[in-house]
Order: sequence, then structure tokens, then C-alpha cells
Amino acid sequence: MKIALKILKITGLTILALVCLIGIYLGSAYVLSRMSVNRESQTQNDMAIYILTNGVHTDLVVPIKSEQIDWSKEVKFANTTGKDSLFEYVAFGWGDKGFYLETPTWADLKASTAFKAAFALSTAAIHATFYKSMTEGSDCVKINISKEQYSRLIKYIQESFTTDAQGHLMHIQTNANYSKDDAFYEAKGRYNLFYTCNTWANNGLKSCGQKASLWTPFDTGIFYQYTSK
Repeated sequence: MKIALKILKITGLTILALVCLIGIYLGSAYVLSRMSVNRESQTQNDMAIYILTNGVHTDLVVPIKSEQIDWSKEVKFANTTGKDSLFEYVAFGWGDKGFYLETPTWADLKASTAFKAAFALSTAAIHATFYKSMTEGSDCVKINISKEQYSRLIKYIQESFTTDAQGHLMHIQTNANYSKDDAFYEAKGRYNLFYTCNTWANNGLKSCGQKASLWTPFDTGIFYQYTSK
């Protein structure tokens, strides 16, 4: 009887500790995501980029071609199943490779995949999706930036990719594409509870001097900065 009570006590304390940790995590995420990193002042509005969410995950959307870069030279149309080249924009999202390639829907989520992602036990990938146009709305926000700021964002995105010995992007051969207009690439870093796909996107906005959350693991923190004021 004493052993059973001891086990129940330990189990109860463990559950309580987990609940407290989750509460601290969510509370910190809420507070820090509402704390703003302000946009740089006195800059030119030379071009537009976008932030795009599917309700969970934030992508950074940029023009395929500009004075600074032609993304299609490395993020090739031929790497998509559709092979279409009539696009104007490419969206970049960084995330856990296991989630991207093994979890096309939430119904396919495995406990092992979630565990590896949460505790940085998996590698990362970049998901590139081509678009012919962008439609502004609650899930898609236009941001005007200068050419100099865009150069910084280009560097941030480029440095997130893993490259081969020749400096080229490493396309991931897979049948797990989400549509006929996307492809996956090897990426640096490891996804975890404190550095998520949305943290990556938020840091991308910081890199080019745009409004961003102090820290956020969720897309709601990023879009709060652009839709609540």
C-alpha cells in the first residue's frame, strides 16, 4: 500500500511539473511574442516581400528575380513535379525535416517524429514553394523594404541552406511534396521547442530590419506585429 501511494505521489508530482513547464513555455511565448522589435526608420520602400501562414507555419515570400538575385538559378523550377516556370514569387520555410517529409497531414504525425523535433534530434530542411501571385489578407501580409534590407534577407536565407562542395543547394529527392509547385532542400540547424519554423521566419524579419517579435515559436506572434495595430 505504501509503495502504491509513493508511486501515485511521484506520478502526480511529475504531471504537475510537466503542466508547470508547459505553462511557463506558453506564457513566455505569449509575452515575448507581443514584445516588438521595431522596423528600421528612414529606409526606402524599393520592393515588396510577404509573410505567409498556413495557420501554423510562417513562410518568407520574395520575388524570384530582382537586381540582387535570381533564386531560380539554385531553387530550380525543374525540381518541382510540375516543372512550371511561370512564377513571380518563391516562399521559403525552414523546419524539421521529419515533419516536412513524413507528416503531410496532422493525422500522419508520429510520436517519434514529434519527440525528435521537440528535442533537436532531427535535421532541418527548407521548403520552397513557387507562386504566380500573392493575395493579401489575414494569412498574407505585404512588407515594403529597401534594396539594402533585401540584400540582408537574401544572405539570411542563403546561409540557412546546406550546400555541397561546389556551393550548390542540395535538393532532397522525395515524393512528399505538398503540391506540384514545391521542393525541399537540405538546411542548417535543428528544430526544437525554442527554435521553430516561426522563430526562423521571425529572425529573418529581424535580419532585414522589419517589425518582429522579440521571440516567438508560433506564427501568431509574427502576425500580431502586423495585424493588431
